[in-house]
Amino acid sequence: MSALATALGSRDSAQVKLVGKATAVCQAKGCWMTLPTADGQQMRVRFRDYAFFVPKDLSGHTVVVSGWAHRETVSVADQQHYLRDAGKPEKEIAAITQPKQELNFMADGVLVQN
Repeated sequence: MSALATALGSRDSAQVKLVGKATAVCQAKGCWMTLPTADGQQMRVRFRDYAFFVPKDLSGHTVVVSGWAHRETVSVADQQHYLRDAGKPEKEIAAITQPKQELNFMADGVLVQN
């Protein structure tokens, strides 16, 4: 994760393998997780073609993800959806009112190391 900014550079996307510690996982069905970036932000990892999920108790485990890191604008509706999946309170969900520029990841594989 610490070398991601260098690998991405000024491009919109890059195909990479990353190692990091999962910090949050979709509690509805494990359809996304987040990994911390070197600058302290959270990068959402989704899974290509919705073809697989990760265990809902994966938070805190080290993972290797393979796929595409990319910059994208996340809509208000998607941000609110992710907060609902994470079990956040309605007050926090309602506070989302603007689209947000984020670094995200589309994984075609995930390896749990521990």
